[in-house]
Amino acid sequence: MVQRQEAPADAGRRPLAGAARHVLVVDDSRMQRRILSAQLSRSGYQVSEAESAEEAIAICAQCEPDIVISDWMMAGMSGPEFCRVFRGLPRRSYGYFILLTSKAEKTDVTRGLESGADDFLSKPVNGAELRARLSAGARILTMQEELSEKNRLLREAQEVIDRDLQEARKLQQSLVRTRHARFEAADVSLLLRPAGHVGGDLVGFFPINERRVGLYGIDVSGHGITSALMMARIAGYFSGTTPSQNLAIYRNALGELRGRRPAELAQRLNDLVLSEMSTESYFTLIYADVDLRTGKAELVQAGHPYPVLQRRNGTVEFFGEGGLPIGLIEGAEYETLTVQLTPGDRLVLVSDGITEASDRSGEMIDQTRLARMLRKFSQMPGPGLLDALYWATEAFAEGEIGDDVSAGVLEFHGPGSTERRSELGSDCRDHPPGET
Repeated sequence: MVQRQEAPADAGRRPLAGAARHVLVVDDSRMQRRILSAQLSRSGYQVSEAESAEEAIAICAQCEPDIVISDWMMAGMSGPEFCRVFRGLPRRSYGYFILLTSKAEKTDVTRGLESGADDFLSKPVNGAELRARLSAGARILTMQEELSEKNRLLREAQEVIDRDLQEARKLQQSLVRTRHARFEAADVSLLLRPAGHVGGDLVGFFPINERRVGLYGIDVSGHGITSALMMARIAGYFSGTTPSQNLAIYRNALGELRGRRPAELAQRLNDLVLSEMSTESYFTLIYADVDLRTGKAELVQAGHPYPVLQRRNGTVEFFGEGGLPIGLIEGAEYETLTVQLTPGDRLVLVSDGITEASDRSGEMIDQTRLARMLRKFSQMPGPGLLDALYWATEAFAEGEIGDDVSAGVLEFHGPGSTERRSELGSDCRDHPPGET
């Protein structure tokens, strides 16, 4: 059995500041091992010895030496062969590998590097050169350990951030009071699917007064935390539970709740964002004010995808002029659009997460494809329609939807339509106003 200086029990751990590095000397010459071990010990290294690559592999599996010095030519497994095996061993940190070669073997340096060696020493070994090579290896190991430690701290920080983002996603989804609400003459359904932990899309509705309801969709530029924070602030301007804080609602001289014209609302939001929010972000908006008694809907489109009117017979109509996003240009002007809903019609608002979803060839869901989808699902009630629309978009994009997806549907049934709606078989219950 080969005599050797055993490595300490903690040799596989990352050395503490100032702790001696553990070096494994592998050579089938007992004399060569003793010479190297003596030089290394005098230099303050902890040393182990092995007379063959096979024995060295067993030692490496137990204590993970920091540095290996291996002879090239040995009985059995050669130095380069051992190096390849060494590189495949599971380790908690990088191991520095030095090959010992004779002058005649220097032409095989390329082979040694390809096997995974970090450095070479010529035999007979010069003590000063040995110390210099080991110092260089120790510096590399220290840098690698510092990098590993920083990566560990970064991973821990990322885990904390991921947990916070998961909670933020729950809070964002808590804005959803319900996916569906029933009014006397209409049903409203909502869909929100963030692309990441949190997103910048917002879709919601609120009653303006006893006969009118507001439905809106918002898409903040960019993705992630910044967009989500801006979205959260904008959500406060569309509060369904506190009309006094809702920018779309005001009280007239008699104290009655009234809705602002959609174009005026867009103008106020644009001025507010540019004057009060120190950010480069902006957002698109689609907002509809629907009279539940007459079916008259007034809308404003501010950079959002075109609103869709689907008639009772399934036909699809796109309308609008595009408009400028909110918070992009000072003094931007907006136009109020008017559309007439009749019983059985529905108003569909979607974000560009749907209209700009693309397949592998880069083709997007244009108006023609969207109209085809809506006609295909025309017999589905609101919640089912939105789910089917999302699944169809996901299938088109082959599961790679890269943006937040939001959509809202208002199904107009007309006054006194309670019996007609119940015939649809929906199991939805009345809910308070909600946002998502």
